[in-house]
Amino acid sequence: MKEVTDRRRLTAAELNRATLARQLLLRRERLDVGDAVRQVVALQAQEAASPYLALWNRVVSLGAADLDAAFAARDIVKASLMRITLHAVHRDDHPAFHRAMAASLRGSRLADGRFTQTGLTLAETDALVPAVLAFAREARTNDQVQAFLDGRIGARPKPGAWWALRTFAPVVHAPTGGPWSFGQRPAYLAAVSDPGVSDPLDAVQWLLQRYLQGFGPATTRDFGQFTILRQPVIREAVTGLGDALVELEGPDGSTLYDIRGGPIPEGDTPTPPRLMAMWDSVLLAYADRSRVIPPDYRGLVIRQNGDTLPTLLVDGHVAGVWRPVEGGIEATAFHEVSDESWAGLATEAAALIAFLADRDPTVYRRYGHWWKTLPHAEVRILPGPDEV
Repeated sequence: MKEVTDRRRLTAAELNRATLARQLLLRRERLDVGDAVRQVVALQAQEAASPYLALWNRVVSLGAADLDAAFAARDIVKASLMRITLHAVHRDDHPAFHRAMAASLRGSRLADGRFTQTGLTLAETDALVPAVLAFAREARTNDQVQAFLDGRIGARPKPGAWWALRTFAPVVHAPTGGPWSFGQRPAYLAAVSDPGVSDPLDAVQWLLQRYLQGFGPATTRDFGQFTILRQPVIREAVTGLGDALVELEGPDGSTLYDIRGGPIPEGDTPTPPRLMAMWDSVLLAYADRSRVIPPDYRGLVIRQNGDTLPTLLVDGHVAGVWRPVEGGIEATAFHEVSDESWAGLATEAAALIAFLADRDPTVYRRYGHWWKTLPHAEVRILPGPDEV
């Protein structure tokens, strides 16, 4: 590993390997669930299975029940955070992450017609938050909270007030069962508060440092893509952190920021193939996604509506997509893949089939319509009879 001590120009290969190292994708690590989630910062979680598959790719012998237990104990919490999207994060990070994102979460809802049709003022809405949090000291469904609010403010046009509050108020999702802890009918709990993180700028600085620990080195535009925070807010955070950050130069001459001592492996460091979860954060954490996704493939794996397909990672880059089918895992490569890589993917497929067996063998099946329009250089059903 190279330790970053001063500004130097990095290659595209070094940036790729830095991401893989920090995201536990150079090799699976022996970590408990809490430490693994802390390391990778945030797991995209709008599809309930994805945090499980993301950790399966990163942790040695991950037991799905271990993540179930972490959600149940609220060691890992699921909430609307970066990009106004559901993420699973460590409980110690949630207060600062929420504080950093609060203005964006709030603004995204209170200017929307689905909220303004209620006729509530912003002050009236903010005044509802303490009562909702008190009501949500135990898990509450959407219908229960809606009935509670109707009792306080009278019937209003739906989805309205609760639709907005459940996004920007400090609430987390409560496990409701099903194969991946969270079902189609969400329930909510008041988040555990942390008065130690109250200043918005301090919270953004916390989030920026955590982002760089898990995804750096990166530009301010990359951090903006990860969060949807505005550039003036990001630049203020960078300035405030001062010498806590180091500057590097990207392959295109752009300024990259990083934590001191952040690992940057050699660009030719071997990396194993992986079967990545839908919406894996490694595919979404950068403005310049060529770090992991070849430009010609970006529109194939990240669809216009935002669906981000489960991908094949070969030599650290997206090489195609996968889905469960009868007989195994169907792997569609967009370009020719070496026999060695196919063998590695087959081994991964066998392990994934075993992981899914007691949970959801046909995970992500409702997204299968995308495969009708995908190109392919080769399609294999893995693992083949002679591949494992």
